[in-house]
Amino acid sequence: MQNTTDTSKTIIRVGGFYSNSNSSMDVTDPLRGEDFKIDFEKDFKLEESQFLPFFEVIHHFNSKHSVYLDWKQLHRSAEVKKLTVPFQVSLNDKVYDVQAGARLDTTLNIDIARLGYNYRFYQGNNYDLGVSIGLHTMFIKTAFDGDIGICIDGENIEQCGSTSTPRFVEEEVTAPLPDVGLFGNYEFVPGFVFNAHAQYFYIKLDDVKGSLVDIRAGVEAEITENWHMTAAFNYYKVDVDFHHNADRIDTKIADYNLYYSFIGPMLSVSYQF
Repeated sequence: MQNTTDTSKTIIRVGGFYSNSNSSMDVTDPLRGEDFKIDFEKDFKLEESQFLPFFEVIHHFNSKHSVYLDWKQLHRSAEVKKLTVPFQVSLNDKVYDVQAGARLDTTLNIDIARLGYNYRFYQGNNYDLGVSIGLHTMFIKTAFDGDIGICIDGENIEQCGSTSTPRFVEEEVTAPLPDVGLFGNYEFVPGFVFNAHAQYFYIKLDDVKGSLVDIRAGVEAEITENWHMTAAFNYYKVDVDFHHNADRIDTKIADYNLYYSFIGPMLSVSYQF
């Protein structure tokens, strides 16, 4: 069972996870002026399933206190030769128009870093329970390259982007979201530990609001005293909303709202010293 002594130790874990992703963002219908969610997998043809890397470091000061840092990378891009869903989007405080039939290359890169502190408030012979507090930081890059029009000051929604030209536009956002959670470990047979954590938070501050859910559960097997292997299942969902300042055209355009979730198995190997 992990963390049963008062000696410090460090765990380095490297692995990958098979992600089934679902991502969308708020855009505006140029014909009706209504906001709707456009789907990155369905409408922009981004790959839904990928095997992606992750990295984690945990330092236990003693049996009760530890800190952790981990990182996941989810980078995707795809090309649509003839877009079927026209939309208008606000990026970097400018409004862009993409018409039906346009060629469009889409990139959605998301890096997720977690930093936090764990405290075990209850420990038994073969189990423990604890609470965590930390910070999820998402580094998001959204980019479009193709036949894109730009809306000029004073234009209404019908006039926006009437002339489409080859253009590259992108938005890079850093979204820090605090989190609180619970975790636990249970050694059901010697050398095999079931572990799980659940983290949640919602924040609304000035022009930013967001929420996240992060749930992971799995089994860790001891290979040797220092080497361990873990098989787990992870569910992650985040909603990030940034209010833009592109209100200069006559009709309101949807804010930069990104919705992202993934679910899938994870496999990792760890070394402790």
